[in-house]
Amino acid sequence: MTEAILLVGGKGTRLRPLTVNTPKPMVPAAGVPFLTHQLARARAAGVDHIVLATSYLAEVFEPYFGDGSALGLHIEYVTEEEPLGTGGAIRNVAARLHSGPEDPVLIFNGDILTGLDIRALVAEHRRVDADVSLHLTKVSDPRAYGLVPTDPTGRVTAFLEKPQTPAEIVTDQINAGAYVFRRSVIDTIPAGRPVSVERETFPDLLASGAHLQGMVDSTYWLDLGTPQAFVRGSADLVLGRAPSPAVPGRCGDRLVLPSARVATGAKLTGGTVVGEDAVVGEGVRLVGSTVLSGAVIEPGAVITDSLIGARASVGARSVLTDAVVGDGARVGADNELRAGARVWCEARLPAGAVRFSSDQ
Repeated sequence: MTEAILLVGGKGTRLRPLTVNTPKPMVPAAGVPFLTHQLARARAAGVDHIVLATSYLAEVFEPYFGDGSALGLHIEYVTEEEPLGTGGAIRNVAARLHSGPEDPVLIFNGDILTGLDIRALVAEHRRVDADVSLHLTKVSDPRAYGLVPTDPTGRVTAFLEKPQTPAEIVTDQINAGAYVFRRSVIDTIPAGRPVSVERETFPDLLASGAHLQGMVDSTYWLDLGTPQAFVRGSADLVLGRAPSPAVPGRCGDRLVLPSARVATGAKLTGGTVVGEDAVVGEGVRLVGSTVLSGAVIEPGAVITDSLIGARASVGARSVLTDAVVGDGARVGADNELRAGARVWCEARLPAGAVRFSSDQ
């Protein structure tokens, strides 16, 4: 297996304002664009040719990754003129594949951080001679996901929409967003229109008698669709909980890129990342947070489980918990932002403007 398709065309609406200026796969996680981790893990599993299915802010990808040679890959880019959904995007790049009709093609969603054993998924696909094999993972609360029950041999028996009642929760197995397709199956997806693999392709294949195999792999798995999840995923990469050969440094409590400036009295813990040319002042506490390139954290600020965008600033003594500050925004001194607060790109928040406690 030497080929893969990476689906990186989504708008990342749930991640805004992180994705106002940057497509979701290019938002930095553990010091590099998140997509770098996926590409590096695919390369480590033996993939050498990857087609990126792009759409939103498509012009950003190629200037950064080029032909992929720096990662030991051959990368090609295909841009959708209009969004085609997961299945439509796969079909749209089919002409760039070199595989024969019976060969396996690996497909990744561009917003999943996982420790999946890619070689094991391909091996299972070959062993059972499946038409499509799916990575499945078990979750404690499957209500937010589509369910994928299997028989005792791992063969998929149904695709069930998000359950609405306890009686509808027939399994804790969900689609984890990584697949192996028999190359010829990709050509059966309708061309030139939006198609969802989850709602159309997979159910139609099952109804036609195709062999869809599920492999449960319960290693690390996280959907990075929300700012809170993205911040957590970045921290887990730094801490070594999520595996990636692309983390630019040793795993540990903190990752400070070489051109960043961090005051000696600042305390960075919990997988915190400080990006290039960022400045962290005296007495600052950063816990499980990401500070992107060129951002400034002024003295005494306390930031927990939050993301500070590129060139943004957080004023002295401000306290942020579970918050996002967009690119170029300015949060003045003595503010408190909590509970999922999002400050939009280039916004200006005056000193002491938002508080969750008294000003005494």
